[in-house]
Amino acid sequence: MSTATTATVQEHAHEEHHEMGFLEKYVFPTDHKMIGFQYIFTGMFMAAVGGYFAYAFRMQLAFPGMDVPLFGQVTPQIYNMLITNHGTIMIFWVAMPVLVAGFGNYLIPLMIGCDDMVFPRINRLSYQIFFVSTVVLIISFFVKGGGFGGAWTAYPPLSSVPEYNLTNWGSSLWIVAVTLEIIAFLLGGINFVTTTMNARAPGMKMMDIPIVIWMINIAVIMFMASVGPLIAGAVMLFMDQRIGTTFFLPAGGGDPVLWQHLFWFFGHPEVYVVLFPTLGLVADVITTFSRKKLWGYRTILYTTIATGGLAFVVWAHHQFIAGIDPRMANVFVVTTILISIPITEVLFCYIATLYGGSIRFTVPMLWALGFLMTFLLGGVTGIYLGASGLDIYFHDSYFVIAHFHYTFFPITIIGMFGALYYWFPKMFGRHLNEFWGKVHFWGTLIPFNGIFLPLFLLGMAGHHRRIYNYEHFPDLASPDLQGLRVFATASLVIMLLFQIPFLINFFGSMFRGRKAEPNPWKANTLEWIVPSPPPHGNFKELPSVYRGPYEYSVPGNREDYWPQHMPDRN
Repeated sequence: MSTATTATVQEHAHEEHHEMGFLEKYVFPTDHKMIGFQYIFTGMFMAAVGGYFAYAFRMQLAFPGMDVPLFGQVTPQIYNMLITNHGTIMIFWVAMPVLVAGFGNYLIPLMIGCDDMVFPRINRLSYQIFFVSTVVLIISFFVKGGGFGGAWTAYPPLSSVPEYNLTNWGSSLWIVAVTLEIIAFLLGGINFVTTTMNARAPGMKMMDIPIVIWMINIAVIMFMASVGPLIAGAVMLFMDQRIGTTFFLPAGGGDPVLWQHLFWFFGHPEVYVVLFPTLGLVADVITTFSRKKLWGYRTILYTTIATGGLAFVVWAHHQFIAGIDPRMANVFVVTTILISIPITEVLFCYIATLYGGSIRFTVPMLWALGFLMTFLLGGVTGIYLGASGLDIYFHDSYFVIAHFHYTFFPITIIGMFGALYYWFPKMFGRHLNEFWGKVHFWGTLIPFNGIFLPLFLLGMAGHHRRIYNYEHFPDLASPDLQGLRVFATASLVIMLLFQIPFLINFFGSMFRGRKAEPNPWKANTLEWIVPSPPPHGNFKELPSVYRGPYEYSVPGNREDYWPQHMPDRN
C-alpha cells in the first residue's frame, strides 16, 4: 500500500468517526487505544492474582503447616497448583498482554502516525479470544480436583496422566486456556506487523521508526515463528490426557523428552518476545530523560534481530540433565554464550546514551535505571546456568528461580511500571503523583532484592525448587537456611503492600491528577503531538515525518528537542 493510499484511507476513516455508545466504546471497541487499555487492565488484574498465589506458597515455605492468612491451608496439591499457575499467569497473562498486546496496541498507530490498526475488527477479536482464555484459566481453579499442578512447563508424564497430577479437568482446561491465548496473540501480531509496514505517516522511513515499535514487531514475528511446535505439542498433550494416546508416555512408546523440545523451542524465544518490548519502552524513557540521542540506533536494531535469530538455537540448555547427547549439549553451551553478546551490546548502547546526558531522575527514569541494573544481574547469573557442567549442580534449584526472576521481573514488572509512569499523562490526560511514584519505586525494588538474593544462596546450598515442606528434609532445613526463606517471604509481603500506594495513585490520578499538557516530557515521537488523552482517530491531520525519533540536544536548536513532524529548526 502506498503512502498516498494510506493517507486517503485514513482521511476517510476520520470522516466516518461517529459518537459511540458505552458498549461500542468500552466493551466491544475497535479503537486501538481502548483495546490496549483492555489488555493492560486485564493484565493488571491477573498480576494481582499471580501475586496472591506467590504470597500463599511463599508463606507455606516460610511457615510450613500453618494456615496462611487470607488464604487458608496450603496442601501439597494446592502448593503445586499455586506455583504452576503463578508462573503461567505472570508469563502468559501479565507479560504478554501488557508489554506486547497492551502497549503494542496503544503505541503503534500513535507512534507511526496513523488512524488505527489496519484490521480493527481482527484487533477486537484478538482481545475477545484473550478474554475467553482468561475466563477458562480462572474456571480451571474451581473444577473438581482444582487447578493444574504439573508446573508451568507441563512436563509429561506428570502433566499427561490425571492420576499423577491429581487435576483431571484442571489440567485440560489449562491447555485450552494457553492455546486460546496463543491464538489471540497470533491475530494481534499479524495486525501489528501489517500496520507498521503499510500505514506509516508520510515521510517516515524504516529508520525513522521508534525503536520500541521495531522491538514489538520483532517480538511478534519471533512469537509467530516459534509457537507452532508448542501448539502441536499442546494438542498431543491434550489427546494424551483425554483420549488415552501416548505421545509423551514411555509405557505406550512415547517420549517425554519430545515435549521438552517442543516446549522449549517456543519457551526460550518467549523470553525475548517479552524482553524486546521492554527494551524498546526503556529506550524511549532514557533518551527523553537524559536529553540525548539514542546511541547506536542501527546497532540496537541489528543486534536485536541477531538475538532473535540466535534465540531459536539455544532451547536445549534447559535440557542438559534430560538425557540429551553430551555432544549436542556442547553445541547449546556455545549458542547460549553467544546470545549474551548482542544483548550486552544493546545494554551498552543504553549505558552510552546515559553517559554525559542531562539526566532527570523522574519516576519513569528511576524504573528504567532499575530495569538496567536488575536485568544485568539476571543476565550474568544466566551464564552460569548456560554452562552444562555447572547446570548439573544448579538445575532445578533455587538458583534457577532467582536467575529467572532477575530476568523476568525486570522485564515484566519493572519495565511495565516504567512505561506506565511515562505514558500515563498521554493515556489519561493527567499526571501521577511524583512523591508516591518514588515511594512505590523504592518500596518495590528494595524488597525485590530481599526476595531473590537469598534464593541464590539457597540454590548454592542445594535446595530443590519443588519441595513443599523443608522440614521433611532435615539436612536442608537448618535454622539458618529456614531464616533465609522467612526473610524472602517477609520481603515479598512488604513488596506486595507497596503496590497499594501505586493502585491508589494510579486510579486516583485518572480522575483527580494534575492535568497534563500534550507533551509534558518534551519528547520527539508522534504520540506527543496529539491531545492528552488522544481523541478517537488520533490525529486531526496526518503528520509528515522529517527525521528520526531521538533528536535531542541538537546544536543550533532553540529547544533541546526536535520533534519528528517539525520540518525546520526551531
